[in-house]
This record gives sequence, C-alpha cells and structure tokens, in this order.
Amino acid sequence: MNIFEHYLSEIKDCVLRHKKNLGLINLDNLKSVNLEVPPEKFNFDLSCNISLVLGKSNKINPNNLAAQLKILFENEIKNFEVIEIAGPGFLNIKLSKLAMLKNINLILENNKDYGSKISNDKYNIEFVSANPTGPMHVGHCRGAIFGDVLANLLKFNGNTVIKEYYINDYGNQIDNFVESVFLRIKEIKFKEKFPVKDNLYPGQYIKEIAKKILDKNKNINFDNYDKIFNFLKEKSLIESMELIKNDLNSLGISHDNFISETDLVNKDLVNKTVKKLIDRKFVEEGYLPPPKGEINENWKKTKRLIFKSTLFDDDTDRALQKNDGTWTYFANDVAYHMDKIDRSYNNLINILGADHTGYIKRITAAVSALSNNKVKLNCKVCQLVKLYKNGKPFKMSKRAGDFISVQDLLNEVDKDPIRFMMLNRSNDVELDFDFDKVKIKTKDNPVFYVQYAYARINSLHRALNINLNSKISLNEQNFALNLKEEKIIRKIFEWPKIVESSSKNFEIHKIPFYLYELSTLFHSYWSKGNEDDKYKFIENGKIKRVEILAIINLVTIVIQNGMKILGVSLPKQM
Repeated sequence: MNIFEHYLSEIKDCVLRHKKNLGLINLDNLKSVNLEVPPEKFNFDLSCNISLVLGKSNKINPNNLAAQLKILFENEIKNFEVIEIAGPGFLNIKLSKLAMLKNINLILENNKDYGSKISNDKYNIEFVSANPTGPMHVGHCRGAIFGDVLANLLKFNGNTVIKEYYINDYGNQIDNFVESVFLRIKEIKFKEKFPVKDNLYPGQYIKEIAKKILDKNKNINFDNYDKIFNFLKEKSLIESMELIKNDLNSLGISHDNFISETDLVNKDLVNKTVKKLIDRKFVEEGYLPPPKGEINENWKKTKRLIFKSTLFDDDTDRALQKNDGTWTYFANDVAYHMDKIDRSYNNLINILGADHTGYIKRITAAVSALSNNKVKLNCKVCQLVKLYKNGKPFKMSKRAGDFISVQDLLNEVDKDPIRFMMLNRSNDVELDFDFDKVKIKTKDNPVFYVQYAYARINSLHRALNINLNSKISLNEQNFALNLKEEKIIRKIFEWPKIVESSSKNFEIHKIPFYLYELSTLFHSYWSKGNEDDKYKFIENGKIKRVEILAIINLVTIVIQNGMKILGVSLPKQM
C-alpha cells in the first residue's frame, strides 16, 4: 500500500468530476501532479502541487485555484481533515483520525510486504565481473554491494532477478596469469627465483594459488610449460574464482550464474552474433583511425569489420576485429549480451566501475541493434572509494600485492558497516569510507544507529513479553497521537515512496538515508520518555498506550524490510 498513490488518485478523480465548475479546460498536465511529504515545519501529512500545475496550464492564478480546491477536497474527500494553502499554491493536507488508523492497520497487516510494489519483470544484473587474475579489491567492493542490493530491491517488488558474473577468462591477461602461477610453482618446487617482468602478476595470492595446485596435483610433472598449459589454465582459473567467490561470500554476496568468455568463444557465439549484425546491415568492412590520445608506432590502417554503433547514438563506430583479424574484447562482449537476450531477459542491468564510463554507449548500442530496440540495457557506474582513518587518507597493508583487497578491508571492519556505508552516497559520486566513523557507537555512525533502534525495540518486546506479530487493537474513539508519534507515522507512510523511487531510478542510497532518518526519529521518541514521565512507554510493567505498541511495531517492520534489502544484519541486543 502506498498512501501517496491512493490519495493522489482520489484527488485526480475529484478534479475530473468537477473540472467544469473549476473552469479547467486543459488537463493534459494532470499526470504531472504529485503528492509529496511536506516540510516538517508545516506539521501536515501530505503536500500537493495540483494548483500550481493546473493553474499554469489553464492560466488561472494558482492561489485562487488552491482556494477552490481546498473547499472541494474538504467536502468530497472524507479522509482529509484539514487543508491549508502554503507558499505559491501548495495544498498541505492533514489526514483524518480514521484515515490514520486505517493506514496503520493496513501496514501492520502487510508486515513483511509493506513497501513492495508488485511487478513481474525479468531482470539480469551483471556485476563485479572482475578479471579472474586475482582477488577482489576495494574498487570492486562498491559495485558488488550495489549490484547485490539492487537485486534484493527488485526481488522485494516481486521481480524475477538473476545475478550474473561474467568471467573474463580469454585473452593475453589470462596467459600472463597462468605463466605467473607456473613460475610460482617453479619457485616453490624447484627454488627458482620468480622473475621481474611487467606482464606478470607478483602478488602473494599467486603463490597461494600455486601452493593449492601443487597440493591437489602431486603427481603432475610441471617441467614443461607448453605441455601442461591447458591443464594449468583450468586449475588456475578454478582456484582464482574460488578466491573471488570467497571474497564475495565474506560480503554476503552470491551469484546465480557464472558465464565464461572462453565458453562463448568456443561455442562460436561471437561469429553467430556478428553474422546477425551483418544480416541486419549494422556491420560493414572499413577502416578506423587510431585511438584518440594514443601514440602507437605499431598501429597500422587495416580493413576490418566495424559495428555501425553511431546508428544507435554512439559517438563513433566500433571495431569488432583487431589488426590481426581476431575478435576484439568488445565483439566478445556483444556476443555475451546476445546470449542474455536469447535467454529472454527484457531488462538488462550492468554495474560498471569508474573506468568503464566510456564503454556504456557502445554496449547499449549493441543491445539495441541485437534486440531491435526491444530489450533495455541500463548501466550504473560506481565511482571510486577513498579510505580514511584519523581524518587522513588511510594506506593499509596490501596482502594481495599492489592493491587493497576486500580481505584487507574486512580485517578492519565486518561486512555490515561495509555494506551499509558503501551505499550511503549516490553511486555516481566518489565515496569516502571513514574507518573511525563506522566503529563508533553514536548517531554519527548510521549503521549502528539503525541497528541500535532495532535493538531498543527488541528490549521493549522482551520487557513486555510480546512479539512483533502480536495482535494490536486500535480504537478509533480513543485513538490519539502526540507530535513525535505523528512525525514517525509520516515517515513510515513514506517508505513505499522510497522503495518506488529507489527501484525506478536504481538509486539505492535513498534506502540507508531513509532508515537513518527513521531511526533518528525513533531515538528522539525514546529519549523523550527518559526526560518526561508523561512520555514513558511502560508503566507498572505494561505498555501505557496501545498507540505506542503500534508505532514500535511499525518501525520494526520498516527497519526489518529495509535492512533485509541492504543485506545488513539486525542484532536483537547491542
């Protein structure tokens, strides 16, 4: 249930019934009318912009129209108790006692489903997809959590969601990775010194992979690199992906599918995909200039297959072949997205790192070309994370080599603050991760403050020997809320709107923001009882007013639903 949708519908229906009397001729902008949460200073439940929207399109003074609508809504919409005109023509609305009561009861009934807006779309979310040449680093961490939580959010709304990892296990970087493992094996087994070469991976994790392969394959002769290359490649990738999966599991993340780039190539999917684009006249043979900003003496003008991505709003056409005629990484990626389309996903989402912004237009163009514009691809870029401690950039030890791994991060703090704080800013701006902030037990630590609100509520449940599912009977005649309770209820009513906005625009940061604001209101409500006996929750071992019990259960429902989406735990005691 979404009270904003419900009452907005009532408002629009009322205006349509009385449009002649109101002098409204042009109602084309009615879809632009919305209900919002009014500023706190007004102490109202809803705020509507209808007078401003329709006043402008019908050349009527908004305040004059607002005066007419105020009288009309007060007479026609029984759930509206008081309406006031604010500013240039906003209508601030206070709900009736009966409406408040009914809405509270509906939320209590909906419980775990409160806030969800049932949909039945099918989504494929590709995220992380780091090269399997090493463990996850901090740069992957933000995108991994973002993708996981987005999947949780879409599932909360009833969608089918598949979380997918694309394994980039094809190309020169894999050959270099396998060689590095081989040389570490030689170092361990034959005491040969690991060479210093630019193309090799020197990290400690390579030695760990080499040890595991040796331990599991004691009878294998590792003398001849060429002879055992394929075997070693397979085993190295298995061990590397195991490291990555362990890192992901440490963050509370799992994937449904792991798709191998090598498998796609071996299945001839790249050839088939390019042929499809050729048949549709989206590919031609031609020449491309050298990459901008790059000086490459070895580059030469070569005729190759080119995808005409400018037909789909890309800035330039894109090569599908390298100079030597082999497929580009982009060609393989196009084939992968064809595979997604063939699996009948109507919504594709790619979570990308900060260095992949320039890749969005070309892959979006490819999806449009392959699906005849029927499949939508959304790309979300997660910007960089900067680590801070004691107010200064923090340089932690790097177990993996030349980068800070997820395990390095987890050695400092556990997954809950990492998940919460990685989402605490919009994905498209850089994020400062402050180790001091996530360890303190004050309101300055958002994740602690939300968890603490839940723990406090559970202490009440224990003291009263009741649970969340206890039946609450609210009597209309005696129903009353104080100012702090009204503020909490309004925030509770806002939850479905937050879910809808977060889902529609993939703006996950709105959820931790909202949960922190709700928790702040609850803590203020709790503290008032410590300051003034009139506001105490419990008296003689019993709840003083049934409204208090209703409110703490409402807060519990929303915090549980929100933190479940975020994948953050809720301890009952702290």
